[in-house]
Amino acid sequence: MLKQLIPRPVLSLTVLLLWIAITNAGSLGLLLLGLLLALIIPRLTLPFWPQAPRLANPLRALRFLGVFALDIVVANWGVARRIIGPPERLSPALVEIPLDLRDPFPGDAARQHRFADARHGIDRRRPETLGAAGARARRARSAGADR
Repeated sequence: MLKQLIPRPVLSLTVLLLWIAITNAGSLGLLLLGLLLALIIPRLTLPFWPQAPRLANPLRALRFLGVFALDIVVANWGVARRIIGPPERLSPALVEIPLDLRDPFPGDAARQHRFADARHGIDRRRPETLGAAGARARRARSAGADR
């Protein structure tokens, strides 16, 4: 009976905890909605995997979560330092990133321009923070200087 109601208890618990963390659930209504989602989502996704996935290396998963949490803290600390710090140190700019696709698959744009490596603090005075767009801008400036 309980297995039919909660087919994937770990997934249900994860959904509920994520719901509480994301919504900052302090009211009974939000907690009940999270509980409802924690019961419905595992039942709806049950056909996608007939056997429950097993965590092969729990220590590696904990290490990954630690690195992920540290990444979030470091990124937020950097942004907060820039916002709270002196405004003279800020140098905001718009960066044009041309999307010339050579492959019909949408994921190709992300591979070509390495959006996955994007950082929060883009500073036009430091071209290395601009990634591929900064490299193109440097090449364009040096080509213009040669003329």
